[in-house]
Amino acid sequence: MEDTQISDFIVKSSVHDYDVNFIDNFRNHLENNLLEGDYIIIDNNILHIYKDDLKVLEGFNFIAIDSNENQKSYEGLIPIIDSLINNGFKKNHRLIAIGGGITQDVTSFIASTLYRGVHWVFYPTSLLAQGDSCIGSKTSINFRKFKNQIGGFYPPNSVYIYLNFTKSLKQSEIKSGMGEMLHYFIVSSEKDFLFYKKYYMDAFVNTDSLLKIISRSLMIKKRYIEKDEFDQNIRQVFNYGHSFGHAIESLTNYKIPHGVAVSFGMDIANFVSYKMNFIDNKIRKDILEVTVNIWKGYDLKEIKLDNLIDALKKDKKNVGNELGLILNKGYGKIFKKLIYPDKKFKNILIEYLKSI
Repeated sequence: MEDTQISDFIVKSSVHDYDVNFIDNFRNHLENNLLEGDYIIIDNNILHIYKDDLKVLEGFNFIAIDSNENQKSYEGLIPIIDSLINNGFKKNHRLIAIGGGITQDVTSFIASTLYRGVHWVFYPTSLLAQGDSCIGSKTSINFRKFKNQIGGFYPPNSVYIYLNFTKSLKQSEIKSGMGEMLHYFIVSSEKDFLFYKKYYMDAFVNTDSLLKIISRSLMIKKRYIEKDEFDQNIRQVFNYGHSFGHAIESLTNYKIPHGVAVSFGMDIANFVSYKMNFIDNKIRKDILEVTVNIWKGYDLKEIKLDNLIDALKKDKKNVGNELGLILNKGYGKIFKKLIYPDKKFKNILIEYLKSI
C-alpha cells in the first residue's frame, strides 16, 4: 500500500477555488504574508499559548475571541463587526482566522456577509479543523439554543496547516480529531481504512504519522466536495456516525467530545447495519478494534433508549416520521436509509446499549 504524498493542493469551488498549504514555520509565514489592512480574528487560547510567535501581530488590528458556542451567534458577532467597521476595515482587506472550528465559523460567516463578501485566510489550530473542517466551504452560526441553524457556503481563499499546533492540544482533542477523520477512511474504501489502521495509534504520539492521516483525510474529502459542494448528493455519506454522534453529544451535555461521539456513532450505525444484514459482523468488529481506542475513557452509561430516540428524531436528515440514518454496506458503500423507529429498531438499540 502506497503512503500518502504530503503536498499542497487546490480545492475547486463554485464560490472560488482555494489553496491548502502545509507550512513548517508559523511565525515566519505569518510575518511574511500579512498585508496592510489585514484584520486578525484569533482564539484567546492560541494568543496565550503562542504569544511569542504572535508578537508579529503588533501593528495590525486583531480581536481575540473565546472558543465557545456563545461566540457563534448574532450577539457574539456584533462586537467583532463593530470593531471591523470602526477600525476602517474595507472590502479590499482580508480577515485572517487563527484558531479552531469556532474561530473558523465566526470568521467565515462575517467574511461571507460583510460588504457582501471579503477575502479570508485560515490557520487551523485544532486537529478537527486541520483534518476536516478547513475544507468544504460550510459556514454556520447558532440561533438561540439551536446549533448551526444559520449559514451558507463560503470557503477561505487560502488555508495554512501548521502541524505543531497539535502539540498543545489535550488528549481529548486529539481523540476527537482522530475519531472525526476516521469516518472519511471508511466512507472511501477498505484500502483507506487499512491505511488509517496502520498509522492511527502511532499518530497519537508521532506527528509524521499524524500528518499522513491528515493529508489523506483531506484528499478523500476533496474528492467528494468537488463533486457535491453544497451537500445535495454524495457528500451526505459524510454524515456516517453523525446522527447517533450528535445525539450522544447532546444527551451527555457535550462531555463526550464531537469526534469521540462520532466514533461511538459509527459503531452504532455498524451494529444496526449488521442486525439488518447489510454487513457481516467481521466488518463491524474490524472497525470496532479501532474505535474502542478512540473512545477509551468514555462510556454511554447515562444514555437511555427513549432519550436517544427523541434526540434522533430531531436530526435534519429525517423525512416525515422516518429517521434518515447513514448506514454501512461495506467499506466505500456507506448509504442513507429511512427507518421508522418501530419496536424492531428500538430492540436493536436496546441490545447495543446493553452490550457496550
